[in-house]
Amino acid sequence: MENTILIIIIAIIIFDFFFDRIMDYLNASRWSKSLPEELKGIYDEEKYRKSQEYSKVNMRFGILTGSLSFLFVLLMLILGGFGYLDEFVRQYTNHPVWMALLFFGILGFASDVLSTPFDLYGTFVIEEKFGFNRTTPKTYVLDKIKGWMLALLIGGGLLALFVWFYDVAGNLFWLYAWIVFSLFSIFMMMFYSTLIVPLFNKQKPLEEGELRTEIEAFAEKAGFKLDNIYVIDGSKRSSKANAYFSGLGPKKRIVLFDTLIKDHTTEELVAVLAHEIGHYKKKHTTKGMLLSLLTSGIMLYLLGLFINRPELSLALGGSEPSFHLGILAFGLLYAPVSMLLGILSNSISRKHEYEADAFAARKYSAQPLQDALKKLSVNHLSNLRPHPAYVFVHYSHPPLLKRLYRLSIINYQLSIINH
Repeated sequence: MENTILIIIIAIIIFDFFFDRIMDYLNASRWSKSLPEELKGIYDEEKYRKSQEYSKVNMRFGILTGSLSFLFVLLMLILGGFGYLDEFVRQYTNHPVWMALLFFGILGFASDVLSTPFDLYGTFVIEEKFGFNRTTPKTYVLDKIKGWMLALLIGGGLLALFVWFYDVAGNLFWLYAWIVFSLFSIFMMMFYSTLIVPLFNKQKPLEEGELRTEIEAFAEKAGFKLDNIYVIDGSKRSSKANAYFSGLGPKKRIVLFDTLIKDHTTEELVAVLAHEIGHYKKKHTTKGMLLSLLTSGIMLYLLGLFINRPELSLALGGSEPSFHLGILAFGLLYAPVSMLLGILSNSISRKHEYEADAFAARKYSAQPLQDALKKLSVNHLSNLRPHPAYVFVHYSHPPLLKRLYRLSIINYQLSIINH
């Protein structure tokens, strides 16, 4: 039985790898040497050429890193590497919690060490070449250390708790794990900006002036109680810009990247904020959280059904059943379900983006939002002609041209109503 499970796991990994390569090929088939007619007025010839080069470099780099990761996991499975690591861990402890922590700690550290050279190349060569990188070596090292500490404290803490639940709760393990995971997710959604973000970035209230006055005026008009508008020093790491809404209830806040403020007009910034407020007014944050909790509950329920099967551990080369090998094997087997749920989540997210766009267009104005979206896409050298299949699988936001088209329709409808 364990050999059959191993073959299924290998088949899933191979399918996943080649599926991603097919998606890359389809996306690349949409590239062109000359500026397409539908992008005139958004890109000029030089910027378009640069965006195509940026897409090509990133795709090739992604294929390289994806191929190496694929080969590493495949060799670990075929050669019984996970089983050898399990034996190594058992030389030092037989306690299930410490075994799991040591097992995944070694795997995580080894993975990080192997991926760091590629991450360095991506940051300091590719992003630097195209003018995006602002990260200094010191910032990179500090980010790495902070990331390790958070992984140890949060990831290690949750893992230890889940293993303990498995030991004491038996068949109800999945339910207790789901309750804890749900509470933790809600807590992080409420306090991420106040607890985690300050470890990596400085946030300060938006200063008084025209922009703050205009944002507050729109928020009042839209019936949105706005307590906090913050500016984050995104330029510390990248020239790319963004804005986001975080928190729940009284802990909600709107965050603008300093790079966004630098590159956009007041009208464009208010339109972007109107879009973010639209997410809140349409309850997208709550819906997204509920969907996440539902999918995690399904996953943990299935894990609870299969985790006691010794064949899972034996399939990965273990000499005896264990929680850490069982959960790893389950994670590999769960990949197709995870992909399908990811596609569903992306589909819902794209629908929410359209709804937030429509809210901003109707409550504020469509034109400045269109201008802001164009500017963001050009400044990020975005691929504006992705293949529909690639969008369906990977995109959480609709492609720019579709967003502009829908905003134009709303703008036309509003002009008729107003006249």
